[in-house]
Amino acid sequence: MEGLVRERLPQHVAIIMDGNGRWARRRHLPRVAGHRKGIERVREIIETCLEIGIGYLTLYAFSKENWRRPSQEVRTLMELLDHHLREELPSMMEKGIRFRAIGDRWELSPHLQELLAHIERRTSSNSNLTLCLALSYGGRAEILKATREIARMVLEGKVSPEEIDEDLFSQHLYTSGIPDPDLLIRTSGEYRISNFLLWQSAYTELYITHTCWPDFDRDAFIRALKDYQQRERRFGLTTEQLRTGVR
Repeated sequence: MEGLVRERLPQHVAIIMDGNGRWARRRHLPRVAGHRKGIERVREIIETCLEIGIGYLTLYAFSKENWRRPSQEVRTLMELLDHHLREELPSMMEKGIRFRAIGDRWELSPHLQELLAHIERRTSSNSNLTLCLALSYGGRAEILKATREIARMVLEGKVSPEEIDEDLFSQHLYTSGIPDPDLLIRTSGEYRISNFLLWQSAYTELYITHTCWPDFDRDAFIRALKDYQQRERRFGLTTEQLRTGVR
């Protein structure tokens, strides 16, 4: 980690974990082999976040669009998810990881919904790292959900249209209470954000790598963090304003 400045680390890193299938295909392996290898990388990146002090990590595990994949692959993914969540719960407790699932979890099986809720309850007091897993998640659906909830509040007289601002809207997103991501990493070289954290990523720094997720190891993650630390985050201001503090 030489050259990594702890004071300039992102508070929240989000990752689109892409390329499991391509990784497996290039090795003449079944797609599930890529998913299994990808789980190993999840563990490694979580360990690195804990080691260097990143407070929030959000992983795009299964999108709403992924339901259109072959049914056998979807079943396999859900079985892997169930198995590894159960397997990792003791580790989450030991390492102080707070778990949150974001997305339309009602589309998941009742069994998996219960497991997610159980892990969220068990880890709710942990504070070393908040791990968010995006499951059956879509950014547009999330925005529509928040819009409907606020519209109902207006109809019920609980809030006026003039009171609707960014803070209120953010409170009705799945990520309520979580800071917006500072850095969004996408593996496998695709140059799009694929309906992920659309509202939250308005000023997020993007890092694209051609490395497939199963090969995105600790060193690759550190390189992404170092690249982030070279960025100047202006949030609409000029460099001069940032340097002088004059707004």
